[in-house]
Formats: sequence, C-alpha cells, structure tokens
Amino acid sequence: MGDRLKEKLLHQQNNSDESVEEEESLRERVWKESKKMWVVAGPAILTRFSTFGITVISQIFIGHIGSTELAAYALVMTVLVRFANGVLLGMASALETLCGQAYGAKKYDMLGVYLQRSWIVLFFTSIFLLPIYIFTTPILEALGQDKSIAQVAGSISLWSIGVVFAFSVSFTCQMFLQAQSKNKIIAYLAAVSISIHLFLSWLLTVKYKFGLNGAMTSTIFAYWIPNLGQLMFIIKKCPDTWLGFSFLAFKDLWPVIKLSLSSGAMLCLEIWYNTVLILLTGNMKNAEVSIDALAICLNINGWEMMIALGFFAAAGVRVANELGRGSSKAAMFSILITVLTSFSIGFVLFLVFLFLRGKLAYVFTPNPEVAEAVGDLSPLLSVSMLLNSVQPVLSGVSVGAGWQSVVAYVNIGCYYLIGIPVGVVLGNLLHLQVKGVWIGMLFGTFVQTVMLITITLKTDWDKQVEIARNRINKWAVVENEESNNRSNISS
Repeated sequence: MGDRLKEKLLHQQNNSDESVEEEESLRERVWKESKKMWVVAGPAILTRFSTFGITVISQIFIGHIGSTELAAYALVMTVLVRFANGVLLGMASALETLCGQAYGAKKYDMLGVYLQRSWIVLFFTSIFLLPIYIFTTPILEALGQDKSIAQVAGSISLWSIGVVFAFSVSFTCQMFLQAQSKNKIIAYLAAVSISIHLFLSWLLTVKYKFGLNGAMTSTIFAYWIPNLGQLMFIIKKCPDTWLGFSFLAFKDLWPVIKLSLSSGAMLCLEIWYNTVLILLTGNMKNAEVSIDALAICLNINGWEMMIALGFFAAAGVRVANELGRGSSKAAMFSILITVLTSFSIGFVLFLVFLFLRGKLAYVFTPNPEVAEAVGDLSPLLSVSMLLNSVQPVLSGVSVGAGWQSVVAYVNIGCYYLIGIPVGVVLGNLLHLQVKGVWIGMLFGTFVQTVMLITITLKTDWDKQVEIARNRINKWAVVENEESNNRSNISS
C-alpha cells in the first residue's frame, strides 16, 4: 500500500514538473537544456580529445621511426585495440543506462553496487580477450596482412595488453561519474595525462632512442594515470553514491551481464565497422601506402568522432536521467537539442575539411605519396564527419533508454548486410579500391542513421518512462532486501 501511494505521489510530482516546463518559453527551455547537456558533453568531449590524443601522439612519434612501424601500429590500434575498446566500452555503456536511470530516480545507493558489478564483468571479459593480443602475428598473417608488418604488430600488441585492462577501469568510472554530471574531474585528469605522455614520448623515443618500446611505455602510463585519479575521486568525493565495497556486487550479476552483452554487441558492431575497412585495405595493392593514408584519415575522422562521442555521452545521460525522473517530454526535448547541437558542429567541420583536403597529412607523415592519397580521400572524410555528427547521438539515446539489443540488430543489417557488401563490390569488382570500400561503409552508416531517426520518432516515450521505473523498482527491491537481511544478521 505504501509503495503504491509513493508511486502515485511521484507520478503527480512528475506531472507538475512537466506542467512547469510547458509554461516556460521555448528560449528558456532551450537554454536550460543546453546547459544541462554541456555539463556532460563539454567535459566528455575534452576527455575524449585527450584520450584520443594519446593514440595520435604515439602514432606521430612512431610514424617518424619508420613506415612499417606506423602501419603496424595502425593495425594494432585500429583493429585489435579498437576490438577491445568496442567490447569493453559497449559493455560499460550498460552502466550508463543503469546509473543514469537510478540517479534520475534518486536511488543513489544503487550506483556504487552497479559500478562494482560492472568491474567484475569487464575484468573477466578482458581475461577472455588476452589470446588475441598474445597471438597477434599469426592472426594478422592468416588475415592476409604483410608479414613484416604483422611481426612488428605482434610486439606492439603485447604492450597493448596494459591498455586493454586500463579500459575496464576507465570506462566504468567515467559512466559512473557522468551519470551524476561529475565528469569535470575526468577531463582534468585526461589533460594532465596527455601532457605527461607528450613529454615521455619525446624523452623515450627522441632523446633516449628507445623506439617502439619507449613509445608504448609512455602510452601505458598515459592510460593508467587518469584511472588512479578517478578511483581516488570516487572513494573520497562521492559519499551518496559510493558507500564502499559490497558483497552485493557478486549478487544478481546475470541481469547486468545480459544488459552488458547487449550493449557490447551494439557498440562493437559499430566500432568494428571501421576495422573491416582497414582489413580490406590491407589486402589491396600498395597496402602500406593505403593503410597509412587510411589510418591518417581515420585519425582525423577520429578527432571529430570525439566531439560526437561527447554528445553520445550527453544524450545517454540526459535521456536516462529524465526517464528515471519520469519525464518523457523532457527526454524527447533533450534528444532534439543534443542532435541539433551536434549536427551544427558536424556541418561546420564538413565544410572545413572538404576544402582543406590533404594538407594535414604532413603532421603524421613526411611521405608525399601518402599525403596525396589522403587528399584523394578527403571528400569521403568530410561526408563521414557529417554522418558522425548525428548517428552516435542517436546511439546515445538508445543507451539512455536501454534499447541496446534493438540497435544491435539494426547495426547488423545496415553495416554488415548492406555497407560491407556494397563496399566490397565497389572496391574490388568496380576497382575503386579504398574509395569504393569507404563509399559502401558510408552508405551503411546513412541507412543506419535513417533507421535510428525513425525508431526514435516512433517510440512511445511514456511507455519508456514506465519501463525505466519498473527496472529501477525491481532492482531496488533486490538491494533493499539484501540490506535488510544484513541488518538483521548484524543485530
């Protein structure tokens, strides 16, 4: 009876909140929502710029060691590390759904337990991924990559194991803090980390000539420094949401595993899409120049993706918070503002890089042949930036609402049944090489974007509020029962 009365009062409060929102002018609502969005998106973008910059700085220093080393590093980071990144980031995004909705519903004590459960799931997932990094050389040779590149890649891959385990801590802590809009600390730590990495990379590769080993040592330090800072911040500065380590983390793991697997499948299928592009390029003529040019383009595209992923985080947090709070109209409005803001930035970058063409290539390589190849791919790079300004935001909406399994099926259809086959036909049968493969990939991304827009527009958001409330209440009951049992035992 008490639960029903509480739910009724909560429903009345949410209705009154929405009535107040409707009375505000459109300009006030846009300004208010934009501030909430940028509280998450701003630090998230800065963090992703800094984190992505670690990879780029390493690539710049390794690129000046030799073209074979650059191609090997591109393969490891774009194929293998991105593979782990997709798995672990995708699985960690389940935490964004759970923490975001619980925080919106003011169930603060649940966040710390969710974080610990996610640590357990991601740690064992990282263990299962280890064979890929131990047997990198034979795997790449079996996939048809150049043997000299595969040998160097095998050495880099062993160093990358430290990066993979860093992801497990980094992604989960970021999701936990973002759900509470406490992610400024993440940006500060990332900025410190990239500064140290720049100095260490110069010191170890230029000053002391340690080559690949020096560059990778600096990379591992750069990924782990922010993790230690985030853990200290959570333990000391999150008293409402972090109540200490709990045995509850080992209880009812299966629901977390299922949502994590759905989240992982959704994001993996998306991130691996570019991985296929690199692998297909590795089997074409003049593979070293093609891989180097494509890796540079994907790096530039990756910088823009960091902006889009910042809005991905903002969309996920804002939608989850509003659904947890019980406001469907506020969730819809936050989606609109986030998509329009991200698209505006993407359109400006589309115009800039359409006319800039291959001039930025010389930052990454002194090879004029590679720079010319980059310039030839620039129009496709610009279109990628435009699509990337919308598609990740819509994926963030799906994370906030908990639709990861639905989007996973959309990704399979658009990317792997449409995009890749079209790319293979254009690249190989019509002899367009890298351009053809990329055009096919862009076509798949375009179809996926249209489908996500359609799903978002046709969704019954009032029903999504009900689903979120049921999920929170169901899991909160489990936590409360366990807490009561522990209290009874202690007494």
